[in-house]
Amino acid sequence: MPVRLRLQRHGRKKQPIYFIVAADSRSPRDGKFLEKIGTYNPTKVPADISIDNDKALNWLEKGAQPSDTVHRILSYKGVLYKKHLLRGVKKGAFSLEEAESRFAEWIGAKESAVQSRIGSLSTAAQKQVNDRIAAEQKKREDKAKAAAEALAASAAAEVATEAEETQPAATEEAASEGEATAE
Repeated sequence: MPVRLRLQRHGRKKQPIYFIVAADSRSPRDGKFLEKIGTYNPTKVPADISIDNDKALNWLEKGAQPSDTVHRILSYKGVLYKKHLLRGVKKGAFSLEEAESRFAEWIGAKESAVQSRIGSLSTAAQKQVNDRIAAEQKKREDKAKAAAEALAASAAAEVATEAEETQPAATEEAASEGEATAE
């Protein structure tokens, strides 16, 4: 029975969550499996991966073949690197303690790289939000300025029409006064 490490789809429509399972290669994608190794949620940024490294390593040592995606996930999480180090220990290239220290060093470097990436993503997202807020405030200020100018223009037009209405009346009064003094 050839064993394959692969993804098993769960979750709602357009919101997948995958189980990483060890299953018989002849069983259907979402069918019977031998053991659940972890989960993978690709909808989050960065993708949420939780995996039991010991179980995955055990299956790999037994000869299970990972699918392409699971191979990338195992590589990302360091399972394949640990398998490589343990093979070096078996061959006598270095000791188990040295292999563990190399793996711990690799994990630390990987975690710091992931955290810096998350930080840069969050700062970029925050910058976009701040830019949108500033653009929106500028639009509001421009609208308020245009409304104030329109209000001032209508008030000036109103004052001008009132002035025109009072001027002819004043000129008529002055003309009638002028006729009265002339007589």
